[in-house]
Amino acid sequence: MIALDAMGGDLGPRETVGGAIAAVAEGIEVTLVGDEPTLRAELNRRGSNPANLHIRHAADVVEMSDHATTSVRHARQTSMYVGTQMVKSGEAAAFVTIGNTGAAMATGLVILGRLRGVERPALSAVLPAEGGPVMLLDVGANADARASHLVQFAHLGAAYMRAVHGIAQPRVAIMSIGEEPTKGSMLVVEAHELLAAAPSDGSRFVGNIESRSILDGEADVIVTDGFTGNIVIKLAEGLMQLLFGEMREAARSSWRSKIGGALLLPALRGVRARFDYRQYGAVPLLGLAGPVFVGHGRSDEAAVTSAVRAAHHAVEQGMMAALTAAFAETRGGTPSSTPSSEPGGPPPQPTPTRGEGAETDTSS
Repeated sequence: MIALDAMGGDLGPRETVGGAIAAVAEGIEVTLVGDEPTLRAELNRRGSNPANLHIRHAADVVEMSDHATTSVRHARQTSMYVGTQMVKSGEAAAFVTIGNTGAAMATGLVILGRLRGVERPALSAVLPAEGGPVMLLDVGANADARASHLVQFAHLGAAYMRAVHGIAQPRVAIMSIGEEPTKGSMLVVEAHELLAAAPSDGSRFVGNIESRSILDGEADVIVTDGFTGNIVIKLAEGLMQLLFGEMREAARSSWRSKIGGALLLPALRGVRARFDYRQYGAVPLLGLAGPVFVGHGRSDEAAVTSAVRAAHHAVEQGMMAALTAAFAETRGGTPSSTPSSEPGGPPPQPTPTRGEGAETDTSS
């Protein structure tokens, strides 16, 4: 069963409830977590009450503007806290939210803790690339990072792509300003040295990659610090919006353009769908000791359904077993400088970002 934060996101229960109903129709059991009277009213408005759609009452909501740590320490009846607790107790297989990403990370750290050996969990983004998906991480959970963090991001991403996307030997790269091992910041150079010398975890380190090659299919997992990754993902989203906006205006500029646009419309719809974040649903906060997924803050019904579907698929493919096994095998090669946090311990300060999916908008 998937627990869904029904109060999160910009559009609220009107979209989350609709998305949950569609997911249940696909055979996924879902529990809506949020204000029960509000959720009952939305179900009644829709005239729908599926047998495999449940409600767990949570009186409070984490707002997008709320500080991450404060939302955990002083609001234990929020939909985010209650939903994450359902994962901890085993009542839910995964928790999905399209709300405040920083709060989701902080809540996960307090309730679930980290996988043994993980210093910093990371927020990932799965992007459409030539030949298949590519995972970019971190995209906002850690604005500052050490080289050891990037090495661990590589292990986390490789394990996820192998288990969930079926890539037997994921190719791992570090994002830099040049392909040469000596190019880039001190962080990148040191991380390159560590990854090149790290024991094999079933992945293949292919060196540095420039941002222009992220979607070229040269790597399956690309690691960077959360500050850089967040900028890249927002720039990509802005460019896509600009590109399709310009194409739409050009197609309307003359009668010849309108005829040509009409002929191209089916192909263009396919291209747009391929780059539409709603098709990719939600992405995991990798490194937590339980499955927590974050979707786009502007998710509509279709995006919410995709988010629940993505979480369900990852759980079915053994996501957590794969991540745990990856760190059991590599812990000796890249030891953590600090022990993993136990549930209830003080979380590190995540970068406040917004919930999002693959082409994520992690603006605060």
